[in-house]
Order: sequence, then structure tokens, then C-alpha cells
Amino acid sequence: MRDTATVEPMLDIRNITLRFGGVVAIRDISFDIRQGEIRAIIGPNGAGKSSMLNVINGFYHPQEGEIWFRGKRRGPMRPHEIARQGLARTFQNIALFKGMTTLDNIMTGRMTRMRSSMLEQALWWGRAEREENAHREKVERIIDFLEIQSIRKTPVGRLPYGLQKRVELGRALAAEPELLLLDEPMAGMNVEEKEDMSRFILDVNDEFGTTIALIEHDMGVVMDISDRVVVLDYGRKIGDGTPDEVRNNPDVIDAYLGVSHD
Repeated sequence: MRDTATVEPMLDIRNITLRFGGVVAIRDISFDIRQGEIRAIIGPNGAGKSSMLNVINGFYHPQEGEIWFRGKRRGPMRPHEIARQGLARTFQNIALFKGMTTLDNIMTGRMTRMRSSMLEQALWWGRAEREENAHREKVERIIDFLEIQSIRKTPVGRLPYGLQKRVELGRALAAEPELLLLDEPMAGMNVEEKEDMSRFILDVNDEFGTTIALIEHDMGVVMDISDRVVVLDYGRKIGDGTPDEVRNNPDVIDAYLGVSHD
């Protein structure tokens, strides 16, 4: 585990409150994500974890608080604008184009980096042809990295669940994000698939230098791969620190295990 205490925050969440009518989904939560780390967000069901990811990547706009990205306050932005800033995300429920191949699904992750016009792309001529060839080369590298060469031409709807999750990770990586948001990347996986996904997450962080924030329910995985962990419960923050600090936090133990303390 790395010591990131002296590293400047890439993303700074300051006193975020999110309401849906009279329901408070997130209440006055602050934490940061530091350059180069793997930052886990954990908590029981309904704790506000996915709502927080939706705030970070622009799906939800909080009523209170601020988000700072690379030292600048971020105003209200749409998800595609935030994607152009260097954020990419996978989803709890797989959001792939089931009739398209693995290769084509991952290619869609390059859209924010395409500069040719719609007409040039339709004609596939000049700049559009050169650009697509360059993007395809990057996508092929991701396919090699994720060890999915054998399914590159397979429609993703025919793939088993674990491989679909890997394709979704590939699509997010195709955007070359500075910050990668993973919403339960191992949900529904068997032990072998979880081990593979854990390895790929660590490799993305190490080899690409990508900062990662992830929601995950498997505490064994979280404690093994995370540099720091923030814990939410009923929309509040109840713990924040290294895996060891969080593991020994009485409030976290109560929230997960129902153990009372004097």
C-alpha cells in the first residue's frame, strides 16, 4: 500500500448534500481523491454510494457543497462535459450495446477524443479515416491488455457476465481517463472472475497511472486493493482512512456487523 498523505487531491468533495424532494440521499459529506491512488467508497445498501458517483460525474447536481477538480471549482456540468475533463465510469448494471462486437463497444469509448466532423466520419475519408485507424490501434492495445483478443469480434450480448464487465472496463479505459469511477465492478462475479478483475484494476492503476475510485461490497477485495477507504451509512460519512483504520473503526463495525460498543 502506498503512502499518499503528501499527494495533492485530484478531486475534492466539500460538504456535499443531495436531496430528492424531502429525502436526503447525501448529507454534508466531504472527502478527497488523491492523484494515483485507488480510493474505495463503501457502505451498506442505500448508504448513498452510487448517488455520490452520480454527483462526481455530473448525473446529479447537489443542492449544497462544492466539487474541486485539479484545484479549480467545478460548476454544474453535464456528464459528456465531465468526460472531456478526464473522467470515465462503469455502471452497476452493465450498459453495453449488446448487438455490437467487443471491438465496436470499446471503440465507442473513444468518441470524446474524435475530432473529425459527422460528415467526414460518414464518408470515412481523409482525416476521419486516419483518426479512426489511430483510435482502433489504441483499442487493440486495450483488448490485448485485458486479454480479450479471442472475443474481439463477438457480439457482447453473447458473452458471459464476467467478460461483459471486462468489456465495459475496456470501454472506460478507451477514453484515457485521469479518474476512473467503477460502480461495483465485481458484483455478481465468481471468485476467479473477481481475482481477474482485481488484477486488472491494480494493473490499470500501476501501468496507466490512472486514479481510481470504486464502489464495492466485497470487503476482502476492498481491503486488498485500496489505498484509502471512505465509508457511508444512510447518506452520512462514518469513516475515512486506510483499510486498517477503517477496519478498526467502531462506527464502521456497527454499521456492517451490528456490534454495539460502550
